[in-house]
Amino acid sequence: MISKLLCVDDDEITLMLIKIVAEMASFAEEIITCANGAEALAYYQKQIEEESSDIPELIFLDLNMPVMNGWDFLEEFSKNYYNQFSQTRIVILSSAINAKAIAAKYHIFDYIAKPVTFDALKKLTNELMVIQETNVL
Repeated sequence: MISKLLCVDDDEITLMLIKIVAEMASFAEEIITCANGAEALAYYQKQIEEESSDIPELIFLDLNMPVMNGWDFLEEFSKNYYNQFSQTRIVILSSAINAKAIAAKYHIFDYIAKPVTFDALKKLTNELMVIQETNVL
């Protein structure tokens, strides 16, 4: 189980579904939500200002959002925040078919097609465990 998950998505139903499925899968202790990329960047800026070490281990990032979409968030996060938060893994959460190929230029950990399922979270949990075990060894 990860301690903190940040979900960046403008769809309230998707956010509610993520919370329900994450709880069923014992996936995350805490889930934080942002409605767009600008809110997510503001969240990370606040973490820097408060010198917080309690940061999300994982981001679920939608690509199609108003104000600041996922692509713009990725661009800004990669340029200005990734060095400080390189331990945070980013998972694209989208129904966009071509997203996987385009996302390859960013530090993307995984890609999950919407809607989030119990099986997808279990698979992701296993992938994260492998990384943790590798880092411990």
